[in-house]
Amino acid sequence: MSERPPAIFVGEHLALDFLNSIASPKDVPVEWLRDGRDLIDWLEQAKVIETVVAARFRASKNRRQLEDVAAKTRAFRDWLRGFVTRHMGKTITPAAAKALAPLNDLLAGDTSYPVVEAGDGDHALRLRRLRRWESPDELLHPVAEAAADLICNEDFRLIRACEGSPCTLLFLDRTKAHGRRWCSMAVCGNRAKVAAHRARKGGDGS
Repeated sequence: MSERPPAIFVGEHLALDFLNSIASPKDVPVEWLRDGRDLIDWLEQAKVIETVVAARFRASKNRRQLEDVAAKTRAFRDWLRGFVTRHMGKTITPAAAKALAPLNDLLAGDTSYPVVEAGDGDHALRLRRLRRWESPDELLHPVAEAAADLICNEDFRLIRACEGSPCTLLFLDRTKAHGRRWCSMAVCGNRAKVAAHRARKGGDGS
């Protein structure tokens, strides 16, 4: 099995990082959610689950259930990618709600609960949502919650696809001037600069 690069987190939003868990940052498509263990690893790297929770799921004897959840996660990712790519660059309208049944079905099964705890800074107390992490099915719930947050609270006009070729990474352009073009200046941005320089050199030599 070929070595994969580390998972990529350039989306500026968990839901877009989730979509980028399958991508072609270079020439070959890379899948970071091949199975249940991959899903646990990715969620831990994304800081969605703590190390102790990840270790508990890795030690689970119910491998079949983990594999089923990984398959559901990939299917949900396919649905979310279709929704995001249809609407990115535009303003979401109320009509989009008609397509949200797969997301709402997942949200309906969420077992998280709110707790009030000590806060910090200017807030003496804060409200935080916790999960019991009793079943592998719960692993998909924070991703569904992130998708709901993206759809309801972010400006889809600012969701971009990296302009690098053949890169397929998506990101939310949070720059002040909304002029971000690349998943990373160090990777695709630099590659474009090198290509432009070569093109200029070729033109000078003709």
